[in-house]
Amino acid sequence: MERWFSRRVITRMPQLIAGIVLLGFGVALMDAGGLGFGPWSVLAEGFADQVGIALGTADILIGIPILLGWVLVRERPGIGTLFNVFGVGLAINAGIAILPDPELLATRVLTTTVGMVTAGTGIALYLAADLGPGPRDGLMTGLHRRLGWSIRLVRTTLELGALTIGFLLGGTVGYGTVLMAFGVGTVIQAALKVFDRDGRVMVRPAEA
Repeated sequence: MERWFSRRVITRMPQLIAGIVLLGFGVALMDAGGLGFGPWSVLAEGFADQVGIALGTADILIGIPILLGWVLVRERPGIGTLFNVFGVGLAINAGIAILPDPELLATRVLTTTVGMVTAGTGIALYLAADLGPGPRDGLMTGLHRRLGWSIRLVRTTLELGALTIGFLLGGTVGYGTVLMAFGVGTVIQAALKVFDRDGRVMVRPAEA
C-alpha cells in the first residue's frame, strides 16, 4: 500500500507527473517531426487507424492488456501505473493539439531527435519516482530483474517487438522509428544513473 497511499507518494508525485508529461510531450514532438514514430507509437498508430480513434486514446487502450504480462515478470503496480496508463495518452493528445508542424527537413530531424530524448528522459524520471511503472516500463524493469539483462537490451528487444506488430497493422515507420528503437534504451539507462542514484530501478549492473 506504500506505493498507493503514503507520505512518500505525496512527495514524489510531482516527479511522477513531470515524467509522464515529458514522455507524452516527447511522443507529440516526434509526431510533429513527421519522420516516423517510436515503435510503441507505431503500434498505437496502427491500432488507431484500424479502429478510428486518436493516437493518445489508442496508447491508453494498448497499455491495459500489457499489464497482464506483469504476472509473468512479477512486477508490482502502484499509483504511478494508474497515472501512466491514462496520463501519457492524454499528454500525447494535448501535445499534438498545440505543437506546430515544422516544414524544413533539418527542423523535422531536430524535432524528432529532441522528442526521443525527451521521451526517454521522462520515462527515467517517473520510473525513479518508484510509485509504479507504466505498463511497458513495468514489463521492461520486470524482465531486467528476472533475466539479468541490461535496461538497454530489454528495452530494445521490446521496442523491436512493438515495431513489428505496429508495422503489420499499418503504422508509419521512418527515421524516428529507428532512432527510438535503438536509442531510447540508452537514454533511459543514462538518465536513470542521474535520477535513480539509490538503485530502486537498476538493481543489477548487467551488461548487454
